[in-house]
Amino acid sequence: MARDLETALLRSFVTVVQAGSISRAATALGQSQPALSQQVRKLERAIGRPLLHRSPSGVSLTRAGEELLPYAERILSLSAQALTETGRTLTGRCGVGLLEDLAASQLPQALADLARLHPGATLEVLSMSNAAMREAYDAGRVHLVLNEVQAVPGPPRWTVRRPLVWAIGHGVDVAADPLPVVLFSNTCSWRTSVLETLERAGRPWRVAFESNSLAGVLAAVRAGLGVAALMPTNLEPAMAGHDADALPTLPDVELGLARHPRSEGDPLIDAVETALRRTI
Repeated sequence: MARDLETALLRSFVTVVQAGSISRAATALGQSQPALSQQVRKLERAIGRPLLHRSPSGVSLTRAGEELLPYAERILSLSAQALTETGRTLTGRCGVGLLEDLAASQLPQALADLARLHPGATLEVLSMSNAAMREAYDAGRVHLVLNEVQAVPGPPRWTVRRPLVWAIGHGVDVAADPLPVVLFSNTCSWRTSVLETLERAGRPWRVAFESNSLAGVLAAVRAGLGVAALMPTNLEPAMAGHDADALPTLPDVELGLARHPRSEGDPLIDAVETALRRTI
């Protein structure tokens, strides 16, 4: 007999990963923590493998969870789009500016799925510096920007908070004094907040490696140069260690969505904005 995955269970799993903990996800979904835990365990039984490492500071993905996550996100995105987009024909062009950490997530895939439903539409996804994003937004090349709330080029029409988690390089001693830290070299709000978190916890630190790209930060962590703060969707299984409990809890990141005022009323951009909100 063929087995099916329940979308409700997948939504619970994805929300837990995005929130970084079962308690925060339960609040977001309006459920009790025990009920949500039961749903995640039901999904784990269906998959036949553990999906999450659970600890007092939150959750992290197992290898099976890392493998399932992109499928779960895509199934949920396609389900939502099938309910709203079937029967509609959208045309035109929409430019979307994404924070690099989000461009490496499932957001581009969700947009590609939307474009496939509407072959007469053109979607362009851009990831660039804040200054370049502002220029593209002002020129009308970018209609929607999803970035750190402080960096969006227009007034945010929607905001959401997402957790940061520790990525630990292979062989890195999290009790080291000073703690080796891998950082983004470009200015971002969480670079400052991460270092302030370590300072408040009384943890001496040193910059072991800096990069202006997510790929560079991930490469440094893989090489065992130190620890880094990442969004959960960018955390690789080998970087998720139970010894993360020895590190202070990281602050959330606030993301904001800005929309160019000249795009109001455009059905394609309405649909893209809806897809972004659902996926993030």
